[in-house]
Amino acid sequence: MAEITWFGHAAFEVYVSNKRFLIDPWITNPLSPVSLDKIKEPDYIIVTHDHGDHLGDTVDIMKRYKKTIFVSLYEIAEYVGDEIKDKNRIIGANIGGPIKLSSDIKIIFTPAIHSSIRSSPAGVVIKSSEKTFYHAGDTGVFYDMILIKELYRPEVVMLPIGGHFTMGVDEAVKAVELLEPKHVIPMHYNTFPLISADPEEFKSKVRNKFPNVNIHILKPGEKILL
Repeated sequence: MAEITWFGHAAFEVYVSNKRFLIDPWITNPLSPVSLDKIKEPDYIIVTHDHGDHLGDTVDIMKRYKKTIFVSLYEIAEYVGDEIKDKNRIIGANIGGPIKLSSDIKIIFTPAIHSSIRSSPAGVVIKSSEKTFYHAGDTGVFYDMILIKELYRPEVVMLPIGGHFTMGVDEAVKAVELLEPKHVIPMHYNTFPLISADPEEFKSKVRNKFPNVNIHILKPGEKILL
């Protein structure tokens, strides 16, 4: 059993195998009903790329919680280590190599078709003994998502649907086809007018083509158990 909370935009908390992950923690985004002082202490923060809407509140959270470990692409991790003045709490990695965090949890950064100031944009797979998750980060659809499916078999997938900077609804439907997950949570939409999208349209189109896939449309701050 895993617990997933969406804070709006691309920010998620995933609690699995007794570890709490914050992914792309822009907790103070315009949709979020949660303030920084209300989030639970994370074991790990994972950031897919260093645009402000994904690096988000990382540095403030890392300064608040002194045991939290930050994991990202190498140059982003080094930057955060400099900002918090503690290189012992960062793990810098790169795309494609499994990173063992505990006896039953590893993460893998995957490619993403996007941009980044430091290092490369990425998605991330969290693979645990309980469930496997894929947060696609900011990306367009790309055919190597088939490799992500074949290598890691993610059961729960977080996909952007807002368009303009990332996949839109139709591209995200294609990503569902390539990944074949059991559960999908749409993200990265309606934070700003430029990325307006209708998650119900996405859900309907997926249901028509792939009726066995469960689409979970969450409200910011909402939590589900999977």
